[in-house]
Amino acid sequence: MKNRKVVFHFLTFMLLSLLLSTAYLSYSFLFSSFEKRIDDTYFKIRGKKPGDKNIIIVDIDEKSLKELGQWPWSRDKVAQIIKNLTDYGAGIIGLDIVFAEKDNSSPKLVLKKLGLKYKNAPDYDAILADTISKSPTIAGYVFVLGDDGIKPGASPKNNMIVIEKNKGKSSYLIKAYRAILNIPILQQAAYSNGYFNTVPDSDGVVRSIPLFISYNDMPYPALTLEMFRIAMGVNKVFINYGKNGIESIKIGDEIIPTDRYGRMLINYKGPQKSYRYISAVDIYNKRVKKSDIEGKVVLIGTSAAGLLDLRSTPFDSAYPGVEAHANAIDNMLHQDFISRPSWAVGADIISIVLALFILFLVLLVPNAIFGFIALVVMDALVLVSHCYLMIHKGIMLNTIFPFLAINIFFLIGEIVNYFLESKQKEIIKKKFAAKVSPAVMNELIKNQDNNILEAKEEMITIFFSDIRGFTTISEKIGDAKSLIEVLNDYMTPMVDIITSHKGTVDKFIGDAIMAYWNAPMPVKNHADEALKASIEQIKKLREINNKTKTKRGVYIDIGIGLNSGLSVVGEMGSIGRSDYTCIGDAVNLASRSEGLCKPYGAKIVLTQFTKELLKEDNYKIRELDVVRVKGKSEPVTVYECFGDDEGIWIEYDKISEKNYLIGLDYYRSGDVKKAKGIFEKLYSISPQKIYHIYIERCIYYIENPSESFEKIFTFKTK
Repeated sequence: MKNRKVVFHFLTFMLLSLLLSTAYLSYSFLFSSFEKRIDDTYFKIRGKKPGDKNIIIVDIDEKSLKELGQWPWSRDKVAQIIKNLTDYGAGIIGLDIVFAEKDNSSPKLVLKKLGLKYKNAPDYDAILADTISKSPTIAGYVFVLGDDGIKPGASPKNNMIVIEKNKGKSSYLIKAYRAILNIPILQQAAYSNGYFNTVPDSDGVVRSIPLFISYNDMPYPALTLEMFRIAMGVNKVFINYGKNGIESIKIGDEIIPTDRYGRMLINYKGPQKSYRYISAVDIYNKRVKKSDIEGKVVLIGTSAAGLLDLRSTPFDSAYPGVEAHANAIDNMLHQDFISRPSWAVGADIISIVLALFILFLVLLVPNAIFGFIALVVMDALVLVSHCYLMIHKGIMLNTIFPFLAINIFFLIGEIVNYFLESKQKEIIKKKFAAKVSPAVMNELIKNQDNNILEAKEEMITIFFSDIRGFTTISEKIGDAKSLIEVLNDYMTPMVDIITSHKGTVDKFIGDAIMAYWNAPMPVKNHADEALKASIEQIKKLREINNKTKTKRGVYIDIGIGLNSGLSVVGEMGSIGRSDYTCIGDAVNLASRSEGLCKPYGAKIVLTQFTKELLKEDNYKIRELDVVRVKGKSEPVTVYECFGDDEGIWIEYDKISEKNYLIGLDYYRSGDVKKAKGIFEKLYSISPQKIYHIYIERCIYYIENPSESFEKIFTFKTK
């Protein structure tokens, strides 16, 4: 049964390894939403980290809208904000805003529309363009990724030299349909520009930012990447391709890991306001210190809900888009990335297979509590280790597939174990229900996976009992039904006594009972338990005979033989028909020992091998003889047990015991005349069969002095 369990669990391990690895490689997108939610949870477990104090956000907030009017503001106001930032000494300014149309509030445009003189009137767009040209401003624009029915126009300005290294036939970059650019005067005025698209995942959460987008087969950089490049003072940027797409972006000596589509996962510092926000109106009115701005990276954007630049992130459902860009720049400046490296696929496959293999070993342990604890520990280990790797090492591994592998295999394995164990329990119950005590039965079921039924060599004590003169009893009773009732009256208490002493009933052979101790479960002091059961059976006969004499007019007498030794114990028989039993030389000797009860007139005969194993000393035992039983060449000393300290069933006292041993010594030494005298004296006091046997042997050697004396008696029959 254990082998079947091992084979089944191993096949399940192999099948699940194949199926889950295939699903991971080909169908992981089906589980991506769950995986992303787990990653979001890791962010929340990590908690908030301080953002770079050198990155600030100039916020077009509700306060600014209240003081400066509704958006869009006239371009002269925007120009004033940029000018003030430049005057404060801003290191670089990024615009998370696109000015796609002319400023209709510009006096020059208004006068022109009215047909009035406009030549010297202020042109707000020109003012903003002039301000931008004199500032470290990187303009922003937006790509439209899908066909919106509007014909594509001009391409963005691109000052970056992009080298796509090891690029194959496909670029893997996200492709844009058209660009929504700043009006030409502003686009030309800016030192450079970059798009500020954030592409949310399928669940609407922004977890990454595309560092390049392809438009007209040319790669264009994100606003954040362009700001980082300029800050680094580098012109060339490398897009590094691998076998499965883009692997990283290289700027100077810095490497930015990406996914195959060139997207950088944003390592968010926390919920919104992880960076310093300064209200745009405070910059406009110069209500801040120069030290708040000088040398800093500035992003101009909005947190006002009405301006619709709020995004969902792992920390917040309404998060200003401009702060997502702040996080991205922070990640680049400090090389603080989270990514799925190219080797992550291999690591994920290994973790799936390894988790399944460990659980395979766990399921072989026959302990449901251990299995459940192992399940909890393994689940926790996967979650904690992956959380640790993401938080502290910036490495993202797949969590859902190892987690599914563990729990699916555990569920299947425990169901299989339940049915196999149920079947094993039924087999054990069927094999041992009538053989052992309920306590032993429970122990067998508890330890059913320890090869209980497997044949093996054990040191056991074997018991045989037989009813004397059963043929005469059968004839006297007459009918079969009454005979069976008498046998049941006898067998039932005998079996109860055996099982109460932790013995195993092997079989019934007509009127005979065969049993053994120390199998299938270990029994401490098994020889003592077997002898105690034998003594109790002889005493129980008095009660049984009182019933059978009264009811059927018959008297039952039995003989019991005990022997201990190594025997093969286990499931034996033919295919489809077998039983749990024992075989071996020790079993045969036990049977012969029972056969010696009749010639020696004993009720219990035990061999020297059983006597040597006895631990207790409250038994009444005497040596009978040294014999060779039929079928064995080696002599064995046999003993008779005739009771214990609580009572004996023959006349025997200390004096008789002493004289008996003296008589044996004379006999063994060949002084048969002295031996005969002692045995005759003992027989006159208590006419026991053993005394008569030795008297006859002594007479034989006295009458046949020429015969070679044999102190070992050989039995020719069973």
